[in-house]
Amino acid sequence: MKERYFLILIVVSLNCYSGYSQHYKTRNGHIEFEASVKSFEEVKANSNTVSTILDTSTGSIASLVFINGFQFKVGLMQEHFNENYMESSIYPKATFKGKLIDFNRNDLSNTNMNYVLAGELTIRGVTKSIEIQCTVKMVDETIYLNGEFIITPEDFNIEIPKLVMNKIAKEIHVSFNHSLKP
Repeated sequence: MKERYFLILIVVSLNCYSGYSQHYKTRNGHIEFEASVKSFEEVKANSNTVSTILDTSTGSIASLVFINGFQFKVGLMQEHFNENYMESSIYPKATFKGKLIDFNRNDLSNTNMNYVLAGELTIRGVTKSIEIQCTVKMVDETIYLNGEFIITPEDFNIEIPKLVMNKIAKEIHVSFNHSLKP
């Protein structure tokens, strides 16, 4: 319930902040991460329940993903991810708040344009500034936002037990694809 209030707060904040600006949003954005190491079991998960809002007048973006929404191929891996590594009962969500640098809605077309998305990523209560290379295009009033970035478990105080340390990559590759509608 608190999470819904948080999402409503983001929407209301963006509406108050930007007056009559145009917002594009999704509740079913896609995010995927991979921390696999060759010769070991695949460590990969995805979620199709990312909520993202883009204010096209400013280029401001806010995203929210629930940690327990990540799906793994192996149920036990998902259980360990939520209970041991991410502690999703204590830290139920990850958020991003940032801005597309030099964004102008009038420049959008059906051709991918490259942007830098700069902002703050919060995971497990730890906030880090990041810059993400991403592409943005608009087709039939839908804005497509795609990108990828790398994080490390240490950045967000995620402890990997020595027993499995060699089975999990030191760098986690994260990619996202969002289709945003007015």
